[in-house]
Amino acid sequence: MQKAADIQEAAAGLSAEERADLVVFLLDSLGDKNHELGDEEAMRRKKELDSGAVTEMSEAEFWKACGRG
Repeated sequence: MQKAADIQEAAAGLSAEERADLVVFLLDSLGDKNHELGDEEAMRRKKELDSGAVTEMSEAEFWKACGRG
């Protein structure tokens, strides 16, 4: 089994799209509990949107920003 440093070195040689795919794979492998958003965080983000402190982005803009659109 490779050590994390070896895997990181190999990943550094991948294209941006391949690295993004790897990130998705790794996050998915952690399970759903690591992707949960609590009520407090959801309310904080809603207040940011409502106040204009941040702006929404479309799904297409999100995927483009992730290098997948």
